[in-house]
This record gives sequence, C-alpha cells and structure tokens, in this order.
Amino acid sequence: MFDDKDIKIAGNKPSDSIKRNSLSAASDDILPEAQVLAAKKLGEYVADKFSEASSAHSDAVEDADADMLVQRILLLSFTVTATFESELINDAVTGIAQKSFLDTVKKKYTALYGHTSDTGAFTFYYLAFRRGNDIDRRVGQTFAMLCGHDGDPIYQELGEVLYCWFSSVVADAAKEFKLNK
Repeated sequence: MFDDKDIKIAGNKPSDSIKRNSLSAASDDILPEAQVLAAKKLGEYVADKFSEASSAHSDAVEDADADMLVQRILLLSFTVTATFESELINDAVTGIAQKSFLDTVKKKYTALYGHTSDTGAFTFYYLAFRRGNDIDRRVGQTFAMLCGHDGDPIYQELGEVLYCWFSSVVADAAKEFKLNK
C-alpha cells in the first residue's frame, strides 16, 4: 500500500536552494553581446550559403527530379541544424544561430522557407545522425530513401556528398565567426 510519509508539500515560495539553482542556471545562459551578434551574423551568412547551394543547378532539374530537389533542400537545411549542434560552443549560441538562419531564409528566400523543415524527413535524418557512427553514410542512405530510391548507391553517395560538403561549409563559417568548440 502507499504511505504518506514520502510525500512532501511545498509552501507558497520555493526554498532558498531552488532559488539559488535557478539563478545560477539563468546566469549560464547570459552571453557576451559580441557572441550574440556573431551568432546572428553566422545564421545570416549560412542562410545565404544555403540559398546558393539550394538553387545551384535547379534550372537544369526536370519535373521528374523536382522531388529530389526538395529533398536536397531538406538535407541541406538538416545539415545546418546538425552542424550548428555539433560545432557551436554552446546551446545558447546554437539557438541564436539557428533562429537567425531560419529568420533570414524566411525573410530573404521565402520560396525556400517552405522546404526548410519537414518533421518526417528531419526525424529520419536525426535517427541517422544520432546513431553516432558512420553518420555520413547513414545520412546518404536516408537521403536515397526519402528520394524514393532506397538502396540506390548513386543517390546514397549524392546524399553523403551533399551532407559532408555543406557540413564543412557551415563548420568553416563557425570557425570564421569564432563560435566553434
């Protein structure tokens, strides 16, 4: 049976230790203004690179490959998110850079913005990313699957190359803005 002696009832005000913990946690999230500005500029810069990469060769894409073009945009968008998470110095900087990236794409590249996130596709990419081993190959396999060419080595390699290339573009930008780990 249940016993009431393990139940604790909190008063109207949190204890001093809870206050201290919440204050120290809040102070960890305070960033120098220079880092905040750098993170915003990084997001804007990466958004411009994302637009260039997304539109490269898009005029040569036939209607049959239009789905592949959308998947390429999704993969590039995921690559930005994943690289920010793995390369930037902390979660606060990552959040600022990611928000700046999305805001810039929404404002400057409206047509691309609608293709920057698909929760289903992102879930598959995150599963590949979070496994931790052979990420490039797994992301390439996911790209091929999402393009409707599951197991096709050409699509797998294309996805792998896109991921590796754009991840290095974002990581290099993080170094330029002095926000890398």
